[in-house]
Amino acid sequence: MAQSKYLSGKRIEPTRIGGGMSVSALVDGTFQAYNAARLREGCHLLTRKMLEDDVTVGLTMTGALTPAGLGMSSIIPLIEAGFVDWIISTGANLYHDTHFGIGLELRQGSATISDTVLREEEVVRIYDIFFDYSVLLDTDAFFRTIITGPEFQRPMSTAEFHYLCGRYVAAREEELGIGRKSLLAAAYEHAVPIYTSSPGDSSIGMNVAAKALQGNKLSFDVNADVNETAAIVLDAKRGGGKSAIWILGGGSPKNFALQTEPQIQEVMGIDERGHDYFLQITDARPDTGGLSGATPAEAVSWGKIDPDRLPDAVVCYLDSTVALPILAAYSLDQHAPRKPRRLFDRREQMMDRIRAEYEKSERNEAAQETARGHAGHAPHMLERDR
Repeated sequence: MAQSKYLSGKRIEPTRIGGGMSVSALVDGTFQAYNAARLREGCHLLTRKMLEDDVTVGLTMTGALTPAGLGMSSIIPLIEAGFVDWIISTGANLYHDTHFGIGLELRQGSATISDTVLREEEVVRIYDIFFDYSVLLDTDAFFRTIITGPEFQRPMSTAEFHYLCGRYVAAREEELGIGRKSLLAAAYEHAVPIYTSSPGDSSIGMNVAAKALQGNKLSFDVNADVNETAAIVLDAKRGGGKSAIWILGGGSPKNFALQTEPQIQEVMGIDERGHDYFLQITDARPDTGGLSGATPAEAVSWGKIDPDRLPDAVVCYLDSTVALPILAAYSLDQHAPRKPRRLFDRREQMMDRIRAEYEKSERNEAAQETARGHAGHAPHMLERDR
């Protein structure tokens, strides 16, 4: 009898694990099923497709990754290798990343210690990460000091804000002689734009808000963030390349990265198909309706993912603190470094492109016509109001 087509998969016959085994050999030889197999598929998607020279890679970050040292161990090497072109992160990850860059200490602890006792000892806990309360105060003071500089006295996108902050963190690292510890500094060095989808939702935003009460002129231009991220994606496609989204966790940064396509297609009326590659590491379930667990297939209905590219979408249900180091190690072992795209330096050029296409779209023409119609009726409406 002919063998069923469903038995055409590779035979499960893993390599025996032994001393000196590389990460690549471990992944390819022993990750055979379940989420181990999904992680292997994610490693292959990343190294065989997402890291091709014509692909622009966006990374999103949620969860307390930087306090656990993952910015230093994994994301900085990925930036330096040219494997990450732009980032959307929670503000908290960038705030805690700064601790390392300005020479402050975080230490391993235990989640079983009484938090009442820790409070009395002025020790702050992030699960099993401990640090002195002064770490928060010193980091707050660092941000409050730098944002009084003249270059900060205006509205700006969060990418520009983080670029300026990264310059100061890099300078502090050099002054302390501690090497590269901060991903903000690494992103500044390689002109990788970093956006925060909710800039007020972190200690950085809290300090910016407090300084505003004292007359500081810094504010975040969220419209610029929405348009700049959409411009990055459109530029990748119009340049003859592809767009890849690599999601660590989910939440607001995930949506902010994926909404770039509806912004281009639905809102601006520009002809586009969706992101080409989708790799997500999450511990959230899809059946509860939350975005963090939403599948790439669901994203197709919103125009966020190109339906023809669904085979190039991998979701691994795993803790990012386990998956990210493996993905980083595997990609650095299996793929040569890429030339950094330095997208921050090209923001105006990319904005010119999306602005030109939007001006030509029918959606924009309709908006202009509607605006003209409303303007024509405005005097009569005002007369009736009186």
